[in-house]
This record gives sequence, C-alpha cells and structure tokens, in this order.
Amino acid sequence: MVYIYFGYPLAAFLLSRVKGRRVLKSPYEPKVTILIAAYNEHRHIRATIENKLALDYPQDKLEIIVISDASDDGTDEIVKEFAGRGVRLVRQEPRRGKTAALNLAVPHAKGEIIVFSDANSLYDRDCLRFLMENFADPSVGYVTGKMVYVNPDGTTIGNGCSAYMQYENLLREVEARIGSVVGVDGGIDAVRKSLYREMRADQLPDFVLPLRVVEQGYRVVYEPRALLKEESLNSPEDENRMRVRVSLRALWALYDMRDLLNPMKFGLFSLQLFSHKVLRYLGILFIGTLYASNCLLLRRSWFYRAAFVLQNMLFALSFVAHLLERQGRSSGILYIPYYFFLINIAAGQALLKFLRGEKQATWTPRKG
Repeated sequence: MVYIYFGYPLAAFLLSRVKGRRVLKSPYEPKVTILIAAYNEHRHIRATIENKLALDYPQDKLEIIVISDASDDGTDEIVKEFAGRGVRLVRQEPRRGKTAALNLAVPHAKGEIIVFSDANSLYDRDCLRFLMENFADPSVGYVTGKMVYVNPDGTTIGNGCSAYMQYENLLREVEARIGSVVGVDGGIDAVRKSLYREMRADQLPDFVLPLRVVEQGYRVVYEPRALLKEESLNSPEDENRMRVRVSLRALWALYDMRDLLNPMKFGLFSLQLFSHKVLRYLGILFIGTLYASNCLLLRRSWFYRAAFVLQNMLFALSFVAHLLERQGRSSGILYIPYYFFLINIAAGQALLKFLRGEKQATWTPRKG
C-alpha cells in the first residue's frame, strides 16, 4: 500500500528528473470536433453547449456534436435550439451507453482532433488552445486536461473527491514527463481522429482509448492549463456506485488489453500501468492481508501491536467520519481516511463483479 500511493509516485518523480521527456508545444489550430454524450441532461446541456460555443477558438474550425442516448426528458429539444449556431444532434436509439454513442458519432465528425466533453463539463475559455498546442508534437496522440472538482456544500465525500483528484493530477504531471500518463478523466480529453478505434459498448472509453493510443506508438500527455470544473458527488451512495462502475470497467479494460502489461513490448509504460492501475484496483486485498497478518503477529513485538492499534484507529476514524456525514456535520480532516476506504471498498466490490463476469454499459448521470 505504501508503494501504490507513495513509492510509485516518488519513483516516477525521480525518474522524470533523470529521464524527462518534453512535449514540443507550439500554437496549433486544427479543425476540432467536440463530442458531448448525453442521457437525460436537460438541467445541464444548455449551459454546456453555450460554454463550448464561447470558447476562444476559431468558429470556422470548431464543430459541436451532441449524441443523445435515447433521452426522453427534453434534452433533444434543447440541443435543436442551437442548430442555427452549427450544433448537430445525433440520436442513439435504443439506449446503449456513452461508449456506443461515441462510436456512433465519430464517423460523422469532420475534425482532425476529437474532444470529449461530459454533458455537465464547463471549460475555461482558452481550454481548447492549450489542448491543441500539444498536438503540434507529432509524437502526441492523446491529451487530457485538468479536472477540478468543486464542493460548494463542503461535504465529506466532496472534500475527499477533490483531494483525490488533486493527488491524481500531480501524479499525471509527473507521468507525462516520463512518457505517457496512465489515467485520464474523459470530460476534457482530446485524441487524433486517425487514432480513434471503435470500442465495445461495455468498455470504458476514458481508459481503453488512451491505452489504444499508446498501443499504436503515440504518447498520452497531461495539460494542466486546460481546466475543467465539475461539481463533485455529495452522497456516499452515489460516489460508491460511480467508483464501483469505473473500477469494474477499468478491470475489464486491463483484462482486454493485458498485452500492455508486457514490459518486453511496452517497457516503462507496462510498469506504470501495473503500479498505477492494477495494484490500486487490488488494494482491498492488500489492506485485508495486512490486517490479518498483523493479527497473527501481535505477540511478536511492540511494533506489530503499534501497527495493529494504528490500523484500528484509521478504521474507527473513518467510521466516525461516516457518522458525521450522516448527521450533516463536517468531519474535518477525517475525510481523508474515509474516502481512502470508500474507494478501496468500491474497488473490492468491482473485483467481485469482475470475477463473476459482470459488465456495465449504461448508468444514470450524477447517480454513479
């Protein structure tokens, strides 16, 4: 567990100081298509489209396509209001999920670069320009921006999600310096259209597509200046459902693309993928093994007794944070152990589903 969360990031940082790889950025204005997959997003879709139309990018080089995944709440009617401003609606019927929606829309895209946006994603005005600068480097095939979760309600889950995202963004910045980043968000990503490969409906596009790009010999890089702000989930149930879904689809992606774990073929990236993703999704096994072995070693020395007390204190503090959350009260810094156990328990639930052969292609937005 120490290696997963501290050892690997430290090793990556030290390697980046020795073997750093720069991205050769320069102003670049290719034709861009923004794809927005939406299912019953009438509350957010208008603001999202207006946000994209207001971006600082040549309008004659910007195309916006909204893919409605069989929405029945008025989402389609809102999108059609923007037809006069060049926004196109593609309807997917019956509902098949985000991945199938992207597969359906990409052949319609005219852009050299495809940008993926969630239906509630609001970009900073100069976001596209920063993303595109990276594609001036011919070795770059995929660029992910910086996701910032805002938590106006100050909930424990929201604080935990925000802190976790800050940690991930720092790690991505380090990974980009040694070659390619391992994880992206999906709400602010861009890929060369020529590198897009159709995916199964149950596959996680935010995970599979970047791996496909690496597989084709191109880099996946991180652009911290390209900012996206989204409200975090505030309910532990919603956060758990979302984490289980993402973890389950990521496990299937790792299984489908297990060749990338061969360091003889993919070198350093294989070690990154194993350290950043495989070990992290197996974290609950290490936590359980650590606790069980500690119980067996209690009588050996004071060190094991102290470690046992420390582990139980972390469990207890996490439970206290959970109780405070239920009462609508602030948990202070206790959100850190609480969120740590939440994401590891969710990964454990996903692992069980994976071992049972379960898959998931669709879900309810903002509910996980």
